[in-house]
Amino acid sequence: MSGETKFVSPFHRPHCLSAAAPAGKAKLTHPGKAILAGGIAGGIEICITFPTEYVKTQLQLDEKANPPRYKGIVDCVKQTVQSHGVKGLYRGLSSLLYGSIPKAAVRFGVFEFLSNKMRDEAGKLDSTRGLICGLGAGVAEAVVVVCPMETIKVKFIHDQTSANPKYRGFFHGVREIVRTQGLKGTYQGLTATVLKQGSNQAIRFFVMTSLRNWYKGDNPNKSINPLVTGVFGAIAGAASVFGNTPLDVIKTRMQGLEAHKYKNTVDCAMKIMRHEGPAAFYKGTIPRLGRVCLDVAIVFVIYEEVVKVLNMVWKTD
Repeated sequence: MSGETKFVSPFHRPHCLSAAAPAGKAKLTHPGKAILAGGIAGGIEICITFPTEYVKTQLQLDEKANPPRYKGIVDCVKQTVQSHGVKGLYRGLSSLLYGSIPKAAVRFGVFEFLSNKMRDEAGKLDSTRGLICGLGAGVAEAVVVVCPMETIKVKFIHDQTSANPKYRGFFHGVREIVRTQGLKGTYQGLTATVLKQGSNQAIRFFVMTSLRNWYKGDNPNKSINPLVTGVFGAIAGAASVFGNTPLDVIKTRMQGLEAHKYKNTVDCAMKIMRHEGPAAFYKGTIPRLGRVCLDVAIVFVIYEEVVKVLNMVWKTD
């Protein structure tokens, strides 16, 4: 019976000992630290995982309406290297890198800001609130960074597949897009992007929060090994892939050079279903699964480690 008492009692301790033992309260991460750590993590991650993002986008743009250009992932990589060399797998990296840093910065900054407001008196964030904070972070990054960044990236990659590429570089490409299509040319597929990023981060932070709470048990300040954080991140990434790949496919089509074929997000989804069937909504899932699992694992590991360093040199308490 004494063992059962020890198991139950920690749930009551924070209420009666919070004033006497503040060390038992979970430490909060200042949004400023989150913005800096997130930006650093985002920049490193995209340099490592971009080739898989390139392949995923190429396969999604390889519509069945025309004779397929690629037989699969390996064939896509082979043709790209044969035509443009290994550097061809990094075509469009600059546009994504310029956006990846502020994207991760906004995501973690908003998440920590919201989570600091929604934690209980012991400083603990439950899974449901983690999902809500993740949703808020995803919507924020979609509107502020992701939509214009992804639109430019997809146009860059799609431009390479044309007979006569017209974009000579990032700034030239952005200038041409704005000149010919206006500022709205960088905000194509906003609805799909908000839905995708919102659900993405809601799922990821829900899974991460759940796994962290399970791992830490009754000690909110228990340290988590970077390897464990990486595994948790990979699981969260996989969950988000299976949860919203259809939205990712629709978003990519809405942002491609042939986006004019679609009236809106719903029209895009209906045309894909009518002309290509339901399987088309999961086109590029395998390369995306590999990229996202690695992506999320790397980002969370680097983020957590950078925050640890910042906590030593940047006192915000």
